[in-house]
Amino acid sequence: MKRWFFTFLLLAQFELYVVSAMLPQNPVKDLVGASSILSPQDFLSLSYYHKTCPAAEEIINQKMTAWFRKDYTLAASIIRLHFHDCAIRGCDASILLNHRNSERAAYASKTLRGFQVIDDIKAEIERRCPKTVSCADILTAAAREATLLLGGPFWEVPYGRKDGRTSIAKEADLVPQGRENVTALIDFFQERGLNVLDLVVLSGSHTIGRSSCRSFLHRLGNYKGTGRPDPTLDRNYLRNLTRSCKWSSDLVYLDTTTPKTFDMEYYTNLGKKMGLLSTDQELYSDPRTEPFVTAFTSQQPDLFFNQFAASMVNLGNIIFHTAPNESEIRLNCNYVNPAPRKTANPPRRS
Repeated sequence: MKRWFFTFLLLAQFELYVVSAMLPQNPVKDLVGASSILSPQDFLSLSYYHKTCPAAEEIINQKMTAWFRKDYTLAASIIRLHFHDCAIRGCDASILLNHRNSERAAYASKTLRGFQVIDDIKAEIERRCPKTVSCADILTAAAREATLLLGGPFWEVPYGRKDGRTSIAKEADLVPQGRENVTALIDFFQERGLNVLDLVVLSGSHTIGRSSCRSFLHRLGNYKGTGRPDPTLDRNYLRNLTRSCKWSSDLVYLDTTTPKTFDMEYYTNLGKKMGLLSTDQELYSDPRTEPFVTAFTSQQPDLFFNQFAASMVNLGNIIFHTAPNESEIRLNCNYVNPAPRKTANPPRRS
């Protein structure tokens, strides 16, 4: 009886979060690159490209499938690339701009991958629908296709994002790096219009993908100056990680149990002290996030899958207000469009 009542309370809490996420949000002030986050309903639409580029989603699906067959690890990389994009200046493809001191050149972006996938998709879409589909929309849809290819859920992607013209490396370094505490994570998400449930759910994308050892080496030895490893690490898991990390650049699966499958094992691993990053494991020990982790391990997969789809829509709907001359439809995702040439006025006749 107690177990049933506890489950009921958790599900009721989920409903409150879902309802609150659907209600209009107050503008969020003082964010990097904008004065407010605008309602996605003001800009985005499921039918945005139905007339101007009806083949856009098909092209994205075909290209993603082809790249996945060549290298399945790129799917997780695309999902991560999408998060890094939306986390700074909203979903505006600023992470794709390739110039000195851009977000792409930041320390936090050092291990990002998948840029060539987006370039390939963009080239084909430009061939079929010139000057129509933004790089931001392509990356957002590609993240959905990547999730599907890994066995995850489907969701409808609304379109109409524009590509930003500004990208600054120091802003990208604000993205969590795996050592933050839960309070810092909650603050980071709430500043972008996301809630605690979104934090726990989107962290669940670590059910697939890899991390470089440098992101968690601090847990394997002198943790917080104690001279010992992180006590929240399972001993056998600790030994395996120590053997795997000969160099800080070595890669380790985020989910050691089912690393190639999109499932709920990530949350189960947290209960076994097998969360790879500090930011993963602390979700299980913090009272603000632990109930959601427990719910995902005790319920059917549909609970996590449905909420993951909803939270990915929330992530993709982060749009910052910018002046008209600060956004565009990029012709090449790596560079802002060249300034239009000024037409010389003909000489006046006397």
